Amino acid sequence: MTTMRLQRALARAGVASRRRAEDLIRAGRVKVNGRVAAIGESADPESDVITVGGRRIAQSQTVWFALNKPLGYVVTKSDPEGRRTVFELLPRVPGLTYVGRLDVATSGLLLLTTDGAAAHRLMHPRFSVERTYRVLVHGHPVNEIRRMLERPVVIEGRPVQVVKALVREGERGSTDLTLVLAEGRYRIVRRLCERLGLKVERLTRLSHGPVRLGRLAPGKWRHLSKRELQAVRDLRTD
Repeated sequence: MTTMRLQRALARAGVASRRRAEDLIRAGRVKVNGRVAAIGESADPESDVITVGGRRIAQSQTVWFALNKPLGYVVTKSDPEGRRTVFELLPRVPGLTYVGRLDVATSGLLLLTTDGAAAHRLMHPRFSVERTYRVLVHGHPVNEIRRMLERPVVIEGRPVQVVKALVREGERGSTDLTLVLAEGRYRIVRRLCERLGLKVERLTRLSHGPVRLGRLAPGKWRHLSKRELQAVRDLRTD
């Protein structure tokens, strides 16, 4: 059962944008199970009969994409600065949304879906879903970075949830970090490195929850496998 706001259900079904859907609801043209709907109402497109102007909206199929976001792309549907967006790399799917952002200078795994409830489970702090990142940094010797990561790093009054940190020598005096974090605060990896006095040269997300980037090439996407979809559904919700 996937209950959502009516305007989102209409947008996801490709009927109209969310703003236009609100206009349709206000005009009394939308009904749920034969009753005229109101703004703010929610419904389950899979079990409720939703009609617009007397015509039932089609049930949309849940879609999941894994994208290897390239550098230089922004995670938004449209950018006022005219930069390229990740949606230019994907098929056009009504109601498709991203699961956590990656900034323009970060590459790697980005999940996108029409399943709002599952996206919430992957992003919400209380579920502590793990993300893995590979970071190339400069600033301190390897042993010093290891020592610093053995102590909690506090940002905005609470420690970063570092599950695992692998610190290795990189090329040309750099350090190669693999970080597993059980959170996804805004630019948290870059802020963690900044707090430690490290300059980030390259940042790539390798996994998000049960989904891994693998050998997916930059700019390419794939559907999630049946095993990955089941693993997303199995994420705890208590």
